[in-house]
Amino acid sequence: MGARRFSVGLAPYPFRMSSLWSTARKAARLAKDAALEAVWPTRCCICDEPGFTLCPSCERALPYLDRWTACPACGAAFGIVQCTECAPVRLTRLGRDGLPFDGCASAVRFGPGAGRIVRTFKDGGERRLALDMARIMHACIHPEWDLDAAAFIPASSSALTRRGFDHGELLARAFCAETGLALAYALERPDSEDQRALSRAERARNLAGRFSARPDECRGLNILLIDDVLTTGSTLFDATDALKAAGAETVHCLTFARV
Repeated sequence: MGARRFSVGLAPYPFRMSSLWSTARKAARLAKDAALEAVWPTRCCICDEPGFTLCPSCERALPYLDRWTACPACGAAFGIVQCTECAPVRLTRLGRDGLPFDGCASAVRFGPGAGRIVRTFKDGGERRLALDMARIMHACIHPEWDLDAAAFIPASSSALTRRGFDHGELLARAFCAETGLALAYALERPDSEDQRALSRAERARNLAGRFSARPDECRGLNILLIDDVLTTGSTLFDATDALKAAGAETVHCLTFARV
């Protein structure tokens, strides 16, 4: 029997062009990372120690919130006995008669260290910090929370243009990779005024009714809503309203820092 012949230009085994391109892209990305590391080495965002985006010493020094003394309803520090953050008088000022979410927790108090992490991540473009933040947040999940998927607060169009990426989505993706939770693209956000310079009351007015949710992404699910910083709670309140209106079974909130 003669030797098997192959047409000119055809390989004897299946050839996957997509695999070749994937390998080439990975090699190019590694080469780019190596070049950037040589020119601009990775340094801790707080103390500038080389080799870390967040060094172990600075991570240990963060002002962690003790969930055993925090408010079991809203997660405020030292609210286990009498919480002023979710007291009826404060919620009334926000136009609410109760908390919309089923539980809330934050990893650290917002201070110089946590602020440096958040600013470097969001406005400094150090996207790798999402991995550090997600790891720290993972330890704050209450064991009694029944969770099916994680959702995130989508960035406004102005923030997306300014930063070039959606920091909320990136943080949620890192968190889901850390925990194994599914990621639900449940929330949609029409344009609203930038929140950073607004007062507590102005934030509430700016966000009132500003979120909508996709029922196909959250109906019947126990959702964990991820955000970077809890300031007044207005953002989480309104996003929770939208998720529950779209059929979410429960909504628990988790943030990296709390003011």
